[in-house]
Amino acid sequence: MTARAFPAVLLGGDSTVAACPAHETPMSGWGAHLGAPLNMYLGASLAEAGLPPRVVPVLNTAKGGATTASYRAEGLWDALLAASLPGDTVLLQFGHNDQKEPRTLASREGFSANLSRFIADARGHGLVPILLTSVERRRFDGDRPVPTHGDYPLATRDVALREGIECFDLTSATRQLHAELGPEESRRLFTQFAPGTHPLYPDGIADDTHYSFFGASVVAAMVAAMLAPVLLAQARAGSPA
Repeated sequence: MTARAFPAVLLGGDSTVAACPAHETPMSGWGAHLGAPLNMYLGASLAEAGLPPRVVPVLNTAKGGATTASYRAEGLWDALLAASLPGDTVLLQFGHNDQKEPRTLASREGFSANLSRFIADARGHGLVPILLTSVERRRFDGDRPVPTHGDYPLATRDVALREGIECFDLTSATRQLHAELGPEESRRLFTQFAPGTHPLYPDGIADDTHYSFFGASVVAAMVAAMLAPVLLAQARAGSPA
């Protein structure tokens, strides 16, 4: 592959990360909005550290409905690796759909084994893998957000700990966001419209899983704030003494 000016960030995951098709507007995954806040945070950090500016490209290969098994089986993981160069960073967020297949993708069995295999492959290509726990669904018991992903977030964190890599806890971060906003205001984060109020959803929609443009942008900024220090450390390590 042709060399790039700077290392890239490569994304793998499910619909909560993916760019959604136009007919689902404004539904969106956070990965579609990561580039702008990431480069804003990183640019400010590089300037403060006296390092030269850089623009980090973001390649999003996440797909709606993907599990750790289907993502590999459909060739998406191989496509990500084919687009990568040594030194790139790979963010992987799975669990939302794996949870629906407990027979083959149990949190401590197939799911964890698949994450470890991704990490080994990434390292074999000279990449920096980072795991992310699943973004939380919008579910409340009164005013209290309710966890919806069972053991999968903890299993993800345990794989990262065992493998000695970073893990961004989006489950906790997004659940806290829901708590701060409350049951009603948190609806803005998701694709929700009353009947007759949106041209693409004439019958209305009340989706508590998939973000709106606004929600995806908010979560992308969260991820950017977590990732920028990692990329800054990489830039420091690679700069001349």
